[in-house]
Amino acid sequence: MPRSLKVYQTSFPDHTVLSSVMHTLADKILFFCSSAKSLTTLFLRGNNMDGPFPAKELKYLTNLELLDLSRNRFDNSTPVQGLADLRKLKTLDLSRNEFTGWGQLQGKFRICELKNLQELDLSHNQLIGEFPLCLTSLTRLRVLDLSSNQMTGKVPSAIGSIESLEYLSLFDNDFRGFFSLGSLANLSNLKVLKLSSISNSLQVESEGSWKLDFQLHVIAIPSCNLGKLPHFLLHQKELRLVDRLHGVFPFWLMDNNTNLEVLLLQNNLFTNFQLPKSAHRLLLLDASASQLFPHDIGWILPNLRHLNLSKNSLQGNLPSSLGNMKKMYFLDLSHNVLYGKLPRSLTMGATSLQVLSLDNNQFSGRIGDGLLNSSSMSVLDLSNNYLTGVIPGWIGNLYGLSMLLIPNNYLEGQIPVSLIDISFLVLLDLSANRLSGDLPHRFSSDTRMLFLQDNNFSGTIPDTVLGNASILDLRNNRLSGNIPKFVSNQKIYILLLRGNNLAGSIPSQMCGLTNIQLLDLSDNRLNGSIPSCFSNISFSFPKLQHDGQEGYDNAGLMFVSSDIFGGMGIDEEFFSTEDLGRYYRSMLMLDPFTVDYTADSVIEVQFAAKLRYDSYIGVTLGFMFGLDLSENELSGEIPAELGDLVDIRALNLSHNHLSGVIPESFSNMEDLESLDLSFNLLHGQIPSQLTKLSSLAVFNVSYNNLSGIIPLKGQFSTFDETSYIGNPLLCGQPTNRSCNGDTLKETPADVGEEEEDVIDIVSFYWSIIAAYVTVLLGILASLSFDSSWSRTWFSVVDAFIHKVKSLIS
Repeated sequence: MPRSLKVYQTSFPDHTVLSSVMHTLADKILFFCSSAKSLTTLFLRGNNMDGPFPAKELKYLTNLELLDLSRNRFDNSTPVQGLADLRKLKTLDLSRNEFTGWGQLQGKFRICELKNLQELDLSHNQLIGEFPLCLTSLTRLRVLDLSSNQMTGKVPSAIGSIESLEYLSLFDNDFRGFFSLGSLANLSNLKVLKLSSISNSLQVESEGSWKLDFQLHVIAIPSCNLGKLPHFLLHQKELRLVDRLHGVFPFWLMDNNTNLEVLLLQNNLFTNFQLPKSAHRLLLLDASASQLFPHDIGWILPNLRHLNLSKNSLQGNLPSSLGNMKKMYFLDLSHNVLYGKLPRSLTMGATSLQVLSLDNNQFSGRIGDGLLNSSSMSVLDLSNNYLTGVIPGWIGNLYGLSMLLIPNNYLEGQIPVSLIDISFLVLLDLSANRLSGDLPHRFSSDTRMLFLQDNNFSGTIPDTVLGNASILDLRNNRLSGNIPKFVSNQKIYILLLRGNNLAGSIPSQMCGLTNIQLLDLSDNRLNGSIPSCFSNISFSFPKLQHDGQEGYDNAGLMFVSSDIFGGMGIDEEFFSTEDLGRYYRSMLMLDPFTVDYTADSVIEVQFAAKLRYDSYIGVTLGFMFGLDLSENELSGEIPAELGDLVDIRALNLSHNHLSGVIPESFSNMEDLESLDLSFNLLHGQIPSQLTKLSSLAVFNVSYNNLSGIIPLKGQFSTFDETSYIGNPLLCGQPTNRSCNGDTLKETPADVGEEEEDVIDIVSFYWSIIAAYVTVLLGILASLSFDSSWSRTWFSVVDAFIHKVKSLIS
């Protein structure tokens, strides 16, 4: 039995509810359920169940009316049958599982036989194929959600025969062809309509002789090639949410729908945006990338909680009307051409701000103290502006701050102590400024991402600076001393110390790093040998523990972003106190409107691979594993144990004093894409075993003492001469030197060219010497004769000598 298994009475007489929210096995839970024939409501969501589907036990629950098996891992391999026995079932939620085919759901599930079904949620699976027409036989269906699957084909007009429908979502699929809104004319109860195409191959026809009498609360039909606004919208008076309309902006939309709360207009090119003449109750407006910015917006929309006007090419100063939005929680004005000082009227008025993004503009001057009024600030992004002065100490009074980003400005001075003491600061990015002084000895225990690169910090790196950080970027500063012992921290995923003055040997504590993705110690003055225990470093996906589950995050460090917002006090249902977005209430509380505040907060990290410096973001970062020890003073042989780093994709040991041979064990690194061993003292042959590296795109061993035949199999057939230059004893393609067995043998043409070059150079030098000697002898010979000009020359020399003697005396 699961620890939290609980039986309790609902507010409805004789209705027993069984609820489980912990991890468990379905057969153990439902062993108890098989005898609970009076059970009407069963919640088993979010249990990560992937065993046999509990059909045997479920069929005994003949009085079951609501079944929630969402957020598990059931798929088509599970032998499923018996749901058709639940004749009284009204609500079925199988969302967020791993079903792929409709045959499973129509055949063994026999969902279409559940004639009393009123709510069916199959969203966020992997369902492929066309819309199953048998669903249209469920004549009592009020809620049908098939969103976020991989369905194709046409949207059947037969959907219009389910006259009981109130909620219809076919959002985020790949439907194609034509669909006429007229086919929905009989759905007199419809309140929510969501329809979109991933490939933008669906064309919705909105004009015709038909008439839609129902009043929608939600309409979301982006990517449907409407061409122009549906005419029927002119008669809609009860809209609460409108998602991405195209064409000329309907100035009447807000006038007609006084209860409109959410208006999503992103990625439009409206040329005219007309606000209502009187104040409106709109709560959320997203007009990003739409070229909209009414200057009186703060007076007309004083109730806005969320405003996104990013990427609009807005110019000039911010209007003072923004300060009238005193309930604003979220404001994004990033990626525009706004300039001047940070607007005090805004920061003084919007005292409820939790997220403020003013990045990628042209704001200048110092960071004023107006933000002190926003004591609940959680995210502050001022990056990529022209801000000057010091980081103000009063920022430490923003006690709820979780993310502070001020990179790429002109800030000077040291990091204030008050900033270090912010308890919940998860991400701190002060990179690419002019900050100086010593690094603080510590940061908040909650600081997980610390970006201080491209500044002028000096001194040593304190042992305690890392704390609990997952990312530490100190590249391109003036730090000196040894690498501290903090590297034994087991939680770090990315450690970047490139471009400093660090000296001494690589500490053996580094061998204890686990789950690291990127380690960059390049461009320092590290000496000694590469520790052979480096093979113990685990370059692999971060291993996560979450809600008792253990697993790997294949999206790299994107999980860090999610964790930030989980602990920063911003509710996922951002306006839950206003019930914003709960536009359709059902037994399952379907469709809460949420805002993804992590979408633009993916982590970006720079790392050198494939002979260039790249930025890795989001998913690409999650699949990048690399070790860079280049441009140091490392010596000794390359440990053969490094070949055990089987997950690594980039290895750079160039520009050192490494000797010995290239280890054959490198052939074990099957995922290796970039290997740079250039500018060392390596000798011997290139191991032929390396030709097994099928992913190798860059290979560089130039300027060593390698000899023998260059391998040509596999990826090695794609490398040109630049990979081998500076190794005169290497032979074979792509060089011009042929091989006789393992010895070097140059072709006659090569010898002739080389001898010709030598002769030309020697002749050049001898001609210069001969000319110099000839001129000198000529001058000496001419001075030996008695002539007027030779006497003048000697008199000038005597006068010069006399002058010098008089000055000395």
